[in-house]
Amino acid sequence: MTRTRERNVIEVAVVQAAPVGFDVARTIQKVGNLAADAARQGAKLVVFPEAFVSAYPRGMGFGTVVGSRQPEGRELFRLYLEGALELQGPEFDNLAAVAKQNQIHLVIGVLERDGSTIYCTVLFFAPDGTLLGKHRKLMPTGAERLIWGQGDGSTIPVFGTEVGRIGAVVCWENYMPALRMAMYAKGIEMFCVPTVDSRETWLPSMRHIAQEGRVFVLSSAQFARRGDYPAFFDTEFGSDASTVVSRGGSCIIGPLGEILVAPNFDGECIQRASLDLKDLDRARFDFDPVGHYSRPDIFQLLVDETPRTNMRSVNRACESSVNSPSIAALQSLAGPNQSNC
Repeated sequence: MTRTRERNVIEVAVVQAAPVGFDVARTIQKVGNLAADAARQGAKLVVFPEAFVSAYPRGMGFGTVVGSRQPEGRELFRLYLEGALELQGPEFDNLAAVAKQNQIHLVIGVLERDGSTIYCTVLFFAPDGTLLGKHRKLMPTGAERLIWGQGDGSTIPVFGTEVGRIGAVVCWENYMPALRMAMYAKGIEMFCVPTVDSRETWLPSMRHIAQEGRVFVLSSAQFARRGDYPAFFDTEFGSDASTVVSRGGSCIIGPLGEILVAPNFDGECIQRASLDLKDLDRARFDFDPVGHYSRPDIFQLLVDETPRTNMRSVNRACESSVNSPSIAALQSLAGPNQSNC
């Protein structure tokens, strides 16, 4: 697989912080400040948490029980939708400008608004501000399915860049073995993990993935207090502004599962590391999950990367004509400009 990286030692950072809950504009301002801090420390790849623009609504029920939705829950969803990001317009441009102004590869979790549906999405920006692409979370977890749509196979990219091959798997998607294998097969080197998981089991999971995939794992988690959310954020956490809602746990793991930067549970921070990309080949000496250890004679993985849309136009008259051998032959003789199909 061709590599486009230009250097062997890469400075990376994972940001552990809270958004300005439900406020896109102010959150993007905070992204700019945090990214600038990371860039001043030398980072060329900066990873932000899941749903950073502009809130992970931990503890919210959206007025819903099985079989019933309350009016106040519908209004809360409307406010949550307002706090999502459309991939066009000035707010998106401001986010792209953060990458350009700081000359960094920016990987950031956002709530993507598409019509009236919200997707838990990761955006990938190049240092010139270009959007390389996106990944939509394939499987929202638990009650997340109430408020987020599901991604499809068309947005599970890995990008070849000068700082290595970058991709992202969000939170509990990391427990999907087939998705991990697909990412390994795409040659991922910087396995970015925007998340809000801070359980004791998360660090061993990140270490396992790093060692399984022989990749660097950059896990970026939110650290948020009740005061980071607006007053209408009515949950089991109460109203004390100092109450911790998401406790962090960001970390950076090497390709043999070694902890390069230990989890932080103390507050907002920027975790940095210098990564030697030659360590990837050293680690794969005795285990390459998609190479000499893959056994393709026994195991194969089929990944459907077809974009899924809710409408596809089909001209049945043309379809039946083309299926007729005689008419299809006449159309081919007439040339491509002679048919209305």
